[in-house]
Amino acid sequence: MKKEIQKFIVLGILFIFPIVIYLFFAAGKNNFAKLPVLSTNVNDLSSFTHVRDDKVSLKGHITILCYWGSDLNFKKGDAFNLNQKIYKRFYEFKDFQFVALVTTDQIEKVNVLKQELSKGVGTDLKNWKFMTGEAKSIQDHFNSLKTSIKLDSKFSTPYVFIIDRNGHLRGRDDDEDVGTLFGYNAQSVAEINNKMEDDIKVILAEYRLALKKYSRR
Repeated sequence: MKKEIQKFIVLGILFIFPIVIYLFFAAGKNNFAKLPVLSTNVNDLSSFTHVRDDKVSLKGHITILCYWGSDLNFKKGDAFNLNQKIYKRFYEFKDFQFVALVTTDQIEKVNVLKQELSKGVGTDLKNWKFMTGEAKSIQDHFNSLKTSIKLDSKFSTPYVFIIDRNGHLRGRDDDEDVGTLFGYNAQSVAEINNKMEDDIKVILAEYRLALKKYSRR
């Protein structure tokens, strides 16, 4: 009799425990499926001009936003890191784009950088958008992110930012290292690999899920 009871207990654990685990994670699904909104209504790009005169907007796109000001020569390493680790992996996703804001004196350097990025990559760079504007416009736009990060004297920063389709800044509000993670350091391959890539996967999965729900209606 005792052995039969033990047998039922073991069987109960084997069958019930997985169900409990499933219910636990199912209950927390929304927490895992969304990347937090850290600030809303980031300015659009009306103060900037695309180097090919194409109209570029944050609205309706998932944007990796870079502030490179008049510092483009010193941002090549950042650009290569992002191109290899992020852009090449996600550029085919609909409405995904990179936008780099630079000062108007950087146009020739933009063309050189794009040529260097395209060498041996085999990747279409059409979703790399370089926008030019005045230094004040870059500063004003950066201020609209409402972060604790500062631009340097060249109106540049190594941090890049995820902007969602509604023009809101996304990131982490419970990062184990810094607490609130507004942006991702493009100089750090580890941070790009371990945090930025994961967070982009989260926001893309969020939009895929929303699209599926919408298509079922």
